Amino acid sequence: METVARAIDPALVARFAAIVGDRYALTDQAEIGPYLTERRGLWHGATPLVLRPGSVEEVSRIMRLASETGTPIVPQSGNTGLVGAQVPDASGRQVVLSLSRLNRIREIDVQSNTATVEAGVILQTLQEAADAADRLFPLSLAAQGSCQIGGNLSSNAGGTGVLAYGNARELCLGVEVVLPTGEVFDDLRKLKKDNTGYDLKNLFVGAEGTLGVITAAVMKLFPKPKGREVAFVGLGSPEAALTLFLAATGRAGSALTAFELIARRPYDFTLRHVPGVVRPLAQDWPWYVLMEISSGGSAEDARGLMEDTLAAMLEDGTAGDAVIAVSLSQRDAFWNFREVLPETQKKEGASIKHDISVPVAAIPTFIERGEAAVRSVSPGARVVCFGHMGDGNLHYNISRPVDGDDEAFLGLYKPMNRAVHDVVRSLGGSISAEHGIGQLKRDELIATAPPMAIELMRRVKAAFDPAGIMNPGKVI
Repeated sequence: METVARAIDPALVARFAAIVGDRYALTDQAEIGPYLTERRGLWHGATPLVLRPGSVEEVSRIMRLASETGTPIVPQSGNTGLVGAQVPDASGRQVVLSLSRLNRIREIDVQSNTATVEAGVILQTLQEAADAADRLFPLSLAAQGSCQIGGNLSSNAGGTGVLAYGNARELCLGVEVVLPTGEVFDDLRKLKKDNTGYDLKNLFVGAEGTLGVITAAVMKLFPKPKGREVAFVGLGSPEAALTLFLAATGRAGSALTAFELIARRPYDFTLRHVPGVVRPLAQDWPWYVLMEISSGGSAEDARGLMEDTLAAMLEDGTAGDAVIAVSLSQRDAFWNFREVLPETQKKEGASIKHDISVPVAAIPTFIERGEAAVRSVSPGARVVCFGHMGDGNLHYNISRPVDGDDEAFLGLYKPMNRAVHDVVRSLGGSISAEHGIGQLKRDELIATAPPMAIELMRRVKAAFDPAGIMNPGKVI
């Protein structure tokens, strides 16, 4: 603790604290602790100070002082990220800037179908506010009860609604950003069409806090669907799941709002480790799909599309079994089954996780080649595959062998990543579909991305942050 206290001059700590007031400047290490470790425990940082500003003006003053003194700043929202982008390093020289007090919903505009919200608004809070206004905010994540809009935008979050509505970048119309210099870029516009030069907002969305601090945003809302049907389907193979997806897309078009692939192993993990979870299908299958069809017309329209699609797939043998939710509670239970999947893997010991994307048509090939790649590194390792098949994004996680040692398995992290990511790249895919780069994938990105892409990113970083104070050591 003493080392941390000496890392930044106490007089400078006091100057930063004076901006937000002592109540919102955390210096006690017991209070600071939760800001220093990410949820998987892979990174542990150090800082003498966590600042919790309550206004854009305070953020601006913090960044001006940081720029003047060369103090590195680490923006943090809900601290739910999975690549270490929100955690300071161990030097004790970096100040954590928490956006959690910037939590106002400034406006819900039902005529323009927009919500103007501050960065610290919890995702679920925005979902509920939209629902109260008879609108839908479709971004949906397992961490939606604690993740915040600023972090969602900084990581370009995905989730289960990307198939129909797009990721966070596509849901954002405008941003308010405090630059490293303390200048405020106010681009809180509601325009869906604007061709007046560079699309500056998209430099900050997905930048993981390395170019500036997102303090507010204008987000798209949508009319609430009048009909929403959810089904759980059992299948024999990923190829059958792809056939089902193509058939559902052909019949339902944009009304197909979710298509989640679940392998037998994560399905079994959930039944084993989550109390009260109900088995969706009576018989076990090698693969499952959770699919949703939503209709703006009527409940009957959505039901008809779902029934027609599944009837055709059951008749020709593509699907082995299927059940359509008959009540709101059963629909929620199906979705809950999917949402708890990521947490159940913890009960099975150490794991090495991958957030990848490939073209949708290549998913069966990736799953086949990926299995072989995993076996080449650790023959007894257990593949835990699930994810957003409809947009090509799979969470391809690997649990240690049943009787394996956690530490020894985690020692295979680099060769396992290399093996899986080599398959991804061979299929024209991405090593980060929705979680970002952060610290976890920075070195691999630099080593494997096209050199010109890295050079252009470095030029952008240098233009916005020449002093290198914005979330240093992350992304690039």
